Amino acid sequence: MIPAIGLALGIIIGLLLQPAVPVWLQPYLPIAVIAALDAVFGGVRAILDGIFDDKVFVVSFLSNVVVAAFIVFLGDKLGVGSQLSTGVVVVLGVRIFSNVAAIRRHLFNA
Repeated sequence: MIPAIGLALGIIIGLLLQPAVPVWLQPYLPIAVIAALDAVFGGVRAILDGIFDDKVFVVSFLSNVVVAAFIVFLGDKLGVGSQLSTGVVVVLGVRIFSNVAAIRRHLFNA
């Protein structure tokens, strides 16, 4: 429940404050959000499976965001930023949908 509450609070705070993102950070923000969502859905799945560990969640959350941002940064420096960004989105998207499918199976027994 902690990841879901954190996600809801983050969305509400973001909508209320409407922070401005610096131009240099804009290419990395969507990838960081996708990486963070992967960790959140993984945390929800772990809670439903009864194996949630808050330390593992925090490390997973931070490492997902840092690694994904680093891959995009490296791609920008190599001149292939959009290709690596697409790769990160595909890989994390597959993981997100896999976790959502597991959550759905657990909640609806389907």
